[in-house]
Amino acid sequence: MDGPNIMNDSKLDVQIAKAKRLTQYLLDKSTIHLLPRWLAFLFMLLLFTLRIYLIQGFFIIAYGLGIYLLNNFIAFLTPLELPSSGLPSGLDTEDDGLTLPTSGSTEYRPFARRLPEFKFWLTSFKGVTLAFVLTFFTLFDVPVFWPILLLYFITLFFFTMKRQIMHMVKHRYVPVSWGKKKVRGAGVEKYGGGMKGSRRNE
Repeated sequence: MDGPNIMNDSKLDVQIAKAKRLTQYLLDKSTIHLLPRWLAFLFMLLLFTLRIYLIQGFFIIAYGLGIYLLNNFIAFLTPLELPSSGLPSGLDTEDDGLTLPTSGSTEYRPFARRLPEFKFWLTSFKGVTLAFVLTFFTLFDVPVFWPILLLYFITLFFFTMKRQIMHMVKHRYVPVSWGKKKVRGAGVEKYGGGMKGSRRNE
């Protein structure tokens, strides 16, 4: 009696493993296609926004998604090697000798993010897709007064970005690649923001 069940379970495991491998393969292939990936994210975000507008519900889901995307964005703007002082509570790290360059005599180093671009896109895409799926289940349509949520989110966004900008100014780093030159070496090109006043490779 247990024989068919074991065979069915093994077949299911094989199919799941194949699906995981295929998904990972597609993700690996998509890493170089930055613009199409973000266009797909914006398309899903537009679908979600349109659905929320049409059904006039699931505002708590929209609020949760907004907070999640904001957290991802802040992690994307934050350097991987955080200074040990001047950080928000809970973000202090021990000084491991790895610090961002802060003077003109320091060699330019590409900006290393706490949340790399691809992971930023992937987590954000998963988040908006999950939020879109949840709008098909009335269980998650919690009655709320949406203007309050919107006002609270705008306030949170303002103060969060203000704190992040102050952190950037204090520690003198730029989390964007605008105006940065390409770093060429051994046939490899690297891009990224860097510290203000740091020296670029010629």
